[in-house]
Amino acid sequence: MLILTIWPLFALICLGFLLSRRGWPDPGFWPAAEKLNYFLLFPALLVSSLANAPLTDPAILRMGGAALVAISLAALALWALRRFVLPARPARYGPAFQGVVRFNTYIGLAVTAGLTGTAGLGQAAVYLAIAVPFVNVLSIMALSEQTGLRAAPAMARSILTNPLILACLAGIALTLSGIGLPLGTDRFLDLMGRASLPLGLLCVGAALRPEALRQDFLPLVGIGALRLIAMPLFAAFIAGAMGLTGTEALVMVVFSAIPVAPTAYVLTRQLGGDGTLMAGLVTSQTLAAVATIPLVLWLLGMG
Repeated sequence: MLILTIWPLFALICLGFLLSRRGWPDPGFWPAAEKLNYFLLFPALLVSSLANAPLTDPAILRMGGAALVAISLAALALWALRRFVLPARPARYGPAFQGVVRFNTYIGLAVTAGLTGTAGLGQAAVYLAIAVPFVNVLSIMALSEQTGLRAAPAMARSILTNPLILACLAGIALTLSGIGLPLGTDRFLDLMGRASLPLGLLCVGAALRPEALRQDFLPLVGIGALRLIAMPLFAAFIAGAMGLTGTEALVMVVFSAIPVAPTAYVLTRQLGGDGTLMAGLVTSQTLAAVATIPLVLWLLGMG
């Protein structure tokens, strides 16, 4: 059953929340653990997954194209909604935009691994290599309303300093060059990567802010419905239209069904956005996803 695959992942998130609220092991532990995972363990998982990914498979290339199409069309729809129906300043529009198109990589890889085993991690890593930089650029534009050359420095900095993007590029380069991971480096990175997902899920729980749910109830519900229900159904439609099946279609849907990433809160604060709204979106979507992910996968027959 899908719920038997999903609930242990969210149990880790709940455990992280409870531990952080109890102040254990120490309040300074969680920022340090998140930094360790973000800059070291999770990149190791991406490199080791991509080093064995079938990058020349046409289905992989179609999945990358489908990811760009789905995210682009969703972004255009949000722009049109803001332009013609619900005007909003960047401080509010930026969090709302991220709440629909941005995704939690830890939960996405954990769900993919739970449903496919390690076999699907290569496809998931390819999806991240394509979608993460694209979503980061779009998020910066939504928060700052900068376009063209004015936005170029912030976009370049976002890409060149993002360890997930750099890890994806390194993994792809190792695969395409034929070097791979020789001399035991595959085992070394695999051991590091194994620690990434459970630690990442614990850190997701530690980052939850239930107090942020006390306001913006209607925006939280509406944006959550778009992210957790509409986006995966739309992704499934795009996947079918582009001939994706099996693991590639599953990865498309999973990464469209997972909640927004806590790192969206950091970017929102850095660019002067509404941090309370962003924190509420992260918390509400993470809590709701324990029910919506298995529901969507069941409706689409992907369980």
